[in-house]
Amino acid sequence: MPTALGIPTLRTTLEPSPADPARGLVDRFGRRATDLRISLTDKCNLRCTYCMPAGGMDWLPKQDLLTTAEIRHLVRVGVDQLGVRELRLTGGEPLIRADLEEIVAGVREDHPDLPVSITTNAIGLARRAAGLKQAGLTRLNVSLDTLDPQTFRMLARRDRLADVLEGVEAAVDAGLTPVKLNAVLMRGVNDHEAPELLAWALERGLSLRFIEQMPLDADHGWTREGMITAQEIRDRLSTRFDLSPHPADRDGAPAELWDVRPLGAAEGTAEDNAEGTPGGTDAAPTDDVLGTVGIIASVTEPFCGDCKRTRITAEGEVRSCLFSHEEFSLRDLLREPLKNGESAQDRDTAIADRWLAAMWIKPAAHGMDHVGLDSADFVQPERSMSAIGG
Repeated sequence: MPTALGIPTLRTTLEPSPADPARGLVDRFGRRATDLRISLTDKCNLRCTYCMPAGGMDWLPKQDLLTTAEIRHLVRVGVDQLGVRELRLTGGEPLIRADLEEIVAGVREDHPDLPVSITTNAIGLARRAAGLKQAGLTRLNVSLDTLDPQTFRMLARRDRLADVLEGVEAAVDAGLTPVKLNAVLMRGVNDHEAPELLAWALERGLSLRFIEQMPLDADHGWTREGMITAQEIRDRLSTRFDLSPHPADRDGAPAELWDVRPLGAAEGTAEDNAEGTPGGTDAAPTDDVLGTVGIIASVTEPFCGDCKRTRITAEGEVRSCLFSHEEFSLRDLLREPLKNGESAQDRDTAIADRWLAAMWIKPAAHGMDHVGLDSADFVQPERSMSAIGG
């Protein structure tokens, strides 16, 4: 039976943002959002245990979803008036939208230089990757938690691993690179696979990101004790590889990057440096770097203070934080007829003003005014991840 989730408080009135609109989507803590995430649908063709109930959910009616034209309209307002610099299309599963290529092509026509990516489970991607590339898609993120078919069936409740791997290969062949992989480790299920998954990704030139499981599951079964932490992920990877901090600035990115070398390479470097190699003991050779791995530690090593993201749900509501408990509709402004004397430009200004006001009151962290997903006063959001859009 589908699960019915509560709907966050939808506020229709907002105090105007006191910030200068020329600064873009700034909040009261000085953060500026330039990374726009728009969910295209709440539907998904998998039922991953950390995201969805086995019976699915009560899906949004089609008429409630943003149309292709409405998505293009919001992106134009975001880019032209509010300083948005990159776009990711999410879900649910965005490949469920039959008009995905049309959406991408429209955004690309409006904004030739805007980076446009999607987050996908890659089911159906094999037959659409080339078309998405032609439409103007820049790159994509693929969710891949395991390479074992039995474990995949356990986690996703579907026997579709072969389709996912075929989709990843098609994305690489189409030039949708760098292809990034997102993996969630579940204790006692797939956490032992971390080194193997990284080795597989490195061999194929794929960028792997491990994500701490967050309390955004529809079943509300998340526990701090059951989650695999960032430190545990590093410990597991270190049984096969040497990790060292990646030198590039993180620049607000969710993932902390680590350079990956063969096991024992760091010890050799230290011995060489002790004998006088230039650079001292902190120097590291570059010729044996196999690649990088990212770890997104939203729970144990949060990065909320540098957050650059603004989200719009599939039904057109601004969600300033993944863990927010209130949302603000832009869809009603898109669909409401112009008033007497109101121009299209006036309406775009109204949309921008509401978006600015919604982002101004963005919580400091985790839907609260302090960091702490495992704190006593944390309340899990009514929506699950698939209904929010990553």
